[in-house]
Amino acid sequence: MNIIFEKIKKQINSNPIILYMKGSPEFPACGFSHKAIKIISKCTKNFTYVDVLNNPDIRKFLPKFSDWPTFPQLWINGELVGGCDIIIEMYNCNELQKLIKNTIKK
Repeated sequence: MNIIFEKIKKQINSNPIILYMKGSPEFPACGFSHKAIKIISKCTKNFTYVDVLNNPDIRKFLPKFSDWPTFPQLWINGELVGGCDIIIEMYNCNELQKLIKNTIKK
C-alpha cells in the first residue's frame, strides 16, 4: 500500500491538474467521468488524467488516500477538488474556471 500511496502522491504533486477517471477523455467509461471531462475541457486542455480501470492498484487505493470513495476525482495544485457533482457546481458558479486559470498561470 505504501508504494501505491507514493505513486499517487507523485502523480498528484507532478501534475497541477489531474483527473482520476474511468476511461479516457476521448472514451470515458462512465457517465460521471464523461460529464467531468466535458466541463474540465471547457476550462482547459492542459491536464493529466489517469484511467483507474487500467490501473487497478490506484483504483483500489486512491479512495483510501483521498478519503473520497468515488470516481472521477479532480485534483488541482495537490488538493482534492472533488467528484462530478462538485465539478459541475463549481463550474456553474465560475469557481472552477478561476481555479484552473490561476493554476495554469503558475
